[in-house]
Amino acid sequence: MRPRRRPIEHVRPSNRDTTRINDAIRVPNVRLIDDDGAQLGIKSTDEAREYAYGKNLDLVEVAAQADPPVAKVMDYGKYKYEEEQKRKQARKHQSQIHVKEIKLRPKIGVHDYNTKKGHVQRFLNQRAKVKVTIMFRGREQSHPERGRELLLRLADDVKEIGVIESQPLLDGRNMVMLLGPTKNAGVKRDAESENAERGEEAVQGDGDRQDLAPADDAQPQPGAQVVEEEAQVQP
Repeated sequence: MRPRRRPIEHVRPSNRDTTRINDAIRVPNVRLIDDDGAQLGIKSTDEAREYAYGKNLDLVEVAAQADPPVAKVMDYGKYKYEEEQKRKQARKHQSQIHVKEIKLRPKIGVHDYNTKKGHVQRFLNQRAKVKVTIMFRGREQSHPERGRELLLRLADDVKEIGVIESQPLLDGRNMVMLLGPTKNAGVKRDAESENAERGEEAVQGDGDRQDLAPADDAQPQPGAQVVEEEAQVQP
């Protein structure tokens, strides 16, 4: 007698899964592959199914277009689970690329320049790319070299955390440069956060030690007591 198959409801293919397994395989013959990858040759589907059942595994059609179709012996539920875990891991390692934009004027002041540079540094430390745009107006368009110099100056100021991915290019009335984060981007920020946390712990520790100071230190000196008493006596 054929051994009793375990319930397979939990490994039933979803509506989007068109893979045929076990009794869903209706072709008369299949080319059978064992669970260890060994080629077992062409078998009748019934014989291949009985072979899989004998190992308490599933018969899964893996190449329906072949002649005859190829079927493999495997634990289909385990296979589906492992495939899902692989997809989850792949999604975790996918990095989303964020592009921020900063706009400058060729005649920007020192204070505004430093402010814009701070924004660029913050974006790069967030590991985002930064599109820096110089906007020319009126006669400024006749001196594009000033915009290029400003962009290259900015790139040099943030070279520790940013690298030029697209050189300054004139696009109509604008000049655009793209900066990308380097491996050092975000490292200093993470270190500062860690140092700040350690500093807070140290301050809390000092406060605890002050609370545990000897009681003698808390006693007022005799001179101080006299001054206080005299102050109370004065009208």
